[in-house]
Parts: sequence; C-alpha cells; structure tokens
Amino acid sequence: MPIAAASIGQVHRAITRDGRAVAVKVQYPGVDEAIAADLANSDLIFRVMGMLFPGLDPGPLVAELRERLGEELDYRLEAENQARFAEFYRGHPFIHVPEVLPELSTGRVLTTELAVGARLAEVEAGWSPEERSLAGEAIFRFVFRSLYRLHVFNGDPHPGNYLFRPGGRVTFLDFGLVKRFSAAEVKLFESMVRAIALDRDAGAYRAILEEAGVLTRGAPLSDEQVVAWFGHFYEPVRERRVTTFTHDYARSTVQRIFSRQGDMARYGNVPPSFVIIQRINLGLYSVLASLGATADWRGVAEELWPMTDGPASTPLGREEAAWLRAAGRRRSARRVSASHPGPRQRPGLP
Repeated sequence: MPIAAASIGQVHRAITRDGRAVAVKVQYPGVDEAIAADLANSDLIFRVMGMLFPGLDPGPLVAELRERLGEELDYRLEAENQARFAEFYRGHPFIHVPEVLPELSTGRVLTTELAVGARLAEVEAGWSPEERSLAGEAIFRFVFRSLYRLHVFNGDPHPGNYLFRPGGRVTFLDFGLVKRFSAAEVKLFESMVRAIALDRDAGAYRAILEEAGVLTRGAPLSDEQVVAWFGHFYEPVRERRVTTFTHDYARSTVQRIFSRQGDMARYGNVPPSFVIIQRINLGLYSVLASLGATADWRGVAEELWPMTDGPASTPLGREEAAWLRAAGRRRSARRVSASHPGPRQRPGLP
C-alpha cells in the first residue's frame, strides 16, 4: 500500500536487504507522455495570458516552465537535487532532508531514507500556536537560507511536502521542481531587498525592476506607485515587528499576481529567473498562513540575507548559529588538513 501520493508518482514504505527502512517513490506509468502532451499544448495558454496581461512576454515564461516541468520527470535529477540539500543541511538542528540511496534509484524510481512526522493538517488542527510558529519559522529559514546561501530554491512548497515534529523540527520532501540560480541572479534578488527594505530607495528599486525586465522602462508610473504595489510582497520583512501570516495576506498576494486590473497588468512582466520563485508568493505564504506563523520576520530575514548577516534573533536562530559555527570549523579543519598533509613515509618503514 502506498504511504503517500506524489505529484507524478506514489510513495511506498520498504525495508532494504540490509534492514534499512526506506521510502520508495515510483513514477506513474505513462505520466511522461501525458505531461509532454500538456506542454506541447501550452503555447495557446500563454498566448492568451499575453493578451490578458499586455506587459507579459510569454515566450521566456513558456520555455522556463517547460524546462522545469520536464526536469521533474527525471528522478535521477531529483536524486541529485535532494542529495545537494541533504549534504548542505546535514547535522542541522531542526531542518532535515532525507538521505538518498542512489544505488536503489533510477530515472523512474527514487529511494530515500524513511522519515516520519506529523502532516500539516494535523499540526494546523491540534498543535499550539507556539509550536505552529516554530514550524513556520523553520520553513521560512529553509527557503531563504537555501536561496541566498546555496543558490537553489525548492519550487514546490506543497502542504504534503513537510513532516513536522515538536520544537520546530521539519523534514522537507520532494525535490523534483528545483531551480538553481546563478550568482548574478541571487545578487539581483539581494539588490531588490536592499533597495526596498533596507535603503527604502524607491528610485533605485524601480531602476532594478526595469533593468531586470520586471517593469517596462519608462512606464507612466511614479516611483511611489511602483513601491506601493511591489512593497506588498515584502510586507512581512520591511520593518522590525511581530507579524502573523494570514490567509487574507496570502490571498491578496495571489490576487496581485493575477489581477488584470491596474497598471501592473499593462507594464509588469515575469522574466525567467522570476517564474519559479513566484512559488514563494503562491505557495509558501499559504503554508505559513495555515500555520498562523508568528515572528519578527524582519529579524529572522536579517540573519539570512547575505548583505546583513545579522545576529540570532530567536531561539531557533541561536541553534542555527551554533550549527553554522560548527560547520565552519569543520570546513576550516578540512582545508588545513588538505594543505598540510602528514609526513610521507619511506618505503619499508612502519
């Protein structure tokens, strides 16, 4: 019997011959042909979107989505993605990514260590507000530390992709839809945050959007209008205060992205590097709203933003800071060991 349903497969519990408990994800037969057919028919959909949103260039958007969704069919690539996350977060005090068993994985079968924990619906219904907020903070840290430090984003913040344990311990599942960003793309995101949240420079923020192709150059909008519209997406981190993610905020965020009303429908665009990251607005904020996650999100963000690299602002932050220090010491020790190998032994000597 399957223990879970993935987007394009089923997950089964199994025991390896050497006694390890594992989760085995098996791709549904024929799903690759079905998705290929859907992607072949996607041009019409995006041409219609281009008519509804005159500022949108659908070509790069189609290409980006086709590439990402095509990658999701290859479980070998998913195994590589998951292994990269698992290696980076190995030993983390509250973020857990199951280890991959590559010798038991193929293009259509993915085998990982078995993880256990509560599902989101159980947490939402029965856990205390404090525990729900710790879980939300762990998810927030995972998403933005991965983006800014690892330069990768797991683009499927689906409610079924988390397993929860008390104390903010969260296991992250399903790495089929992962976007890897270049250093230049991450610097772009950093510059946007700096302009709108740190420097509060409306002109600089607008110039960054125009350079990135998010906003039509010379659009008949004031800098203040641009910041008023885009500032909504940064609302939880624009200043130091305790804020709760709500479904009203999540809904209004989605409405802004898909609204056909107003100037942004005419002058706004979604360049390729922004396509998958919109899942933060479409999925992550909804999950945090379901948890009613409450924190000083600006304080947490300043720990994660490379341009601030702030001190720990919460108990989870202090746990993470200790892990980062220990990881740094291990890296330093490996570098020293590599640059100062032990004395060579002469042949015949013990």
